[in-house]
Amino acid sequence: MAERSFAKEVQHLKIGAGETFRGEGILAITKALLENGVGYVAGYQGSPISHLMDVLADAQDILSDMGVHFEASASEATAAATLAASVHYPIRGAVTFKSTVGTNVASDALANLASGGVTGGALVIVGEDYGEGSSIMQERSHAFAMKSQIWLLDPRPNLPSMVKAVGDGFALSEASNSPVMLQLRIKSCHLLGEFEARENVRPSTTVKDALENPKRDVERIVLPPASYLHEQEKVTKRLPAAIEYIRANKLNEHFGPKQGKVGIICQGGHYNGVIRALQRLGLANMYGDCDVPLHVLNVTYPLLDDKIIAFAKDKDSLFVIEEGHPAYIEQNIRAILHKAGARCAVEGKGPLPEAGELTGQILLDGLSSYFSNAAPDLMPSVARAPNAPPQLKMPELADTVPARPPSFCIGCPERPIFAATKLVEEELGPHHIASDIGCHLFSINAPFDLGSTTMGYGLGPASASAFNDKSANRRSISFLGDGGFWHNGLTSSIGNAVFNENDGVIIIVDNYYSAATGGQDILSSRADNVSKSTQHPIKKAVEGMGVKWVRQIDRTYDVGKMQATLKEALETPETGPKVIIASSECMLNKQRREKPLAKNAVSEGKRMTRTRFGVDEDVCTGDHACIRLSGCPSLSLKTLDDPLRDDPVASIDQNCVGCGNCGEVADAAVLCPSFYQADLIQNPSKIDRTLSEWRTKIITKLQKRRDARRLVFSKDLS
Repeated sequence: MAERSFAKEVQHLKIGAGETFRGEGILAITKALLENGVGYVAGYQGSPISHLMDVLADAQDILSDMGVHFEASASEATAAATLAASVHYPIRGAVTFKSTVGTNVASDALANLASGGVTGGALVIVGEDYGEGSSIMQERSHAFAMKSQIWLLDPRPNLPSMVKAVGDGFALSEASNSPVMLQLRIKSCHLLGEFEARENVRPSTTVKDALENPKRDVERIVLPPASYLHEQEKVTKRLPAAIEYIRANKLNEHFGPKQGKVGIICQGGHYNGVIRALQRLGLANMYGDCDVPLHVLNVTYPLLDDKIIAFAKDKDSLFVIEEGHPAYIEQNIRAILHKAGARCAVEGKGPLPEAGELTGQILLDGLSSYFSNAAPDLMPSVARAPNAPPQLKMPELADTVPARPPSFCIGCPERPIFAATKLVEEELGPHHIASDIGCHLFSINAPFDLGSTTMGYGLGPASASAFNDKSANRRSISFLGDGGFWHNGLTSSIGNAVFNENDGVIIIVDNYYSAATGGQDILSSRADNVSKSTQHPIKKAVEGMGVKWVRQIDRTYDVGKMQATLKEALETPETGPKVIIASSECMLNKQRREKPLAKNAVSEGKRMTRTRFGVDEDVCTGDHACIRLSGCPSLSLKTLDDPLRDDPVASIDQNCVGCGNCGEVADAAVLCPSFYQADLIQNPSKIDRTLSEWRTKIITKLQKRRDARRLVFSKDLS
């Protein structure tokens, strides 16, 4: 089950011409695909376009009714390879995935696609995950676009511009026989807005039509000598065709006055931030009308030399606003102007930082710095900028708020796996541990502090392959999630370990879903899926690859069993890869599924039991080892009023989901008996009420008996 359902929202995809579409950016993109006659869509989930895949999945019936084929792909490489349907056939196809990691995974297919070229429009929608909110390495899609000659669109972040960019992308692809990349930042994916809808268009040629009427053009196949001609064709035919289409259809935009002492060139995706900064400087109003010439690059690759030269004409200086490193656009503009002999100065990475996200404050500071040097007369005065931000002294948050690195959710079934690993290391000593992409990567943070490297989705065991030295007295440990297992790990990690007789230990964390990307179903998911084949055990796949030593654990919360199994794997004399499949359902998805059912059951008067755990304050010694081996957010500290108790005791708050991990850890580590379990009963039966009354009476009697024996000192009032 996905993190969020769009079942209601996707019904708006059916509206036609004359109606107004309202919704999120990802819904608008889906509507634009339908309006532009897309024939097939594929993709792989990943921030910030995970919800786009969820929208497409929820709209599958609508897509099918339109003759559009949709697939949730096994990986980004699979998705990109799907665009092969547009190579020989006039079918418009779109794929979507997270960039840049998804683009890296898909690079082989994309490079071949860009080499041979396309007949139908091929659109690659990438979610640009750049900045402090990113979960990946900081890279840009721009370099890949230049390397493979894939045209890169970066539309202004508003629904009409984004919807238009989808149509422009398909048309540009067909005009130049090249794939086109549409870049969407996280704000674009989730912004709300509206646009005037058009009628949905059935694809003129469907994949069914192509399948029944196969075509073949050997010149489009990437094989010598055709591949040598493809490189020349990119430069002599496709690039000029793309430039001509961009120029003729005015895909880039100009705002503000035509003349000016200075001018700004910015990526389309940063238009809103630039306008807001200009507004705060008194150089633009709330409607986007600005006092400075502004050239907006809705197409960031390729650039149009003549348009750049014309914009720079009669200007003393240009300010290029470009996010990230290297400064590809700035370098390109400098080269264009230098080649043309223009005397216009160019600024960019100077007023702006060399690397990092262009936040609102950074854009404001950068523009202020630029105008102070290049056009001081434009700098704001009190009268000119009534909405200039006040000069506030920001508190030193680092001194008052502790760092909060990402961690596992409350009740996460992966937490006990790493608690068991810590306990094994306490007994056997430290090991080299290779981590992997996914929720389990949080084990590198406190309180577990496990893991040395992460090299890519499904590549945890592969990254430990260099340590395959059977003469060593210690084995490596590597982790692999179920999502990464089916994405790339089965061959690159498990197959490689079998082939090279790797003697390390591999722990496959199976939480039933591609949990880190939003809880989408995968091959080994336990749930029934109406359009996908699920319930394919990881154990069978591992054994099918040739692994002999396999252990399946179906309840990861059993810390003792996890600990004993891992110790066995590290000490067994058996050679070859040792695989432990640790399975328990993702707690977030479990709660999403069970909470609505429980709520309905309670409203219907049915008996329901909720399990909660607590800590006996009188028994807890304040050792806090349970916290160091668990780290659950619901497990915290509580200071007692007892003057004889110096240290705070452990405490469990109301966020507890009753997974039992804290008590299991306490038991496995032989810590203390202070943890207790409480069952909260809603709509209790007659027997429940009777038992509760008896317990209350017995407890009250015991309390009175204890109080009667207590030594009491009376206060002398004389």
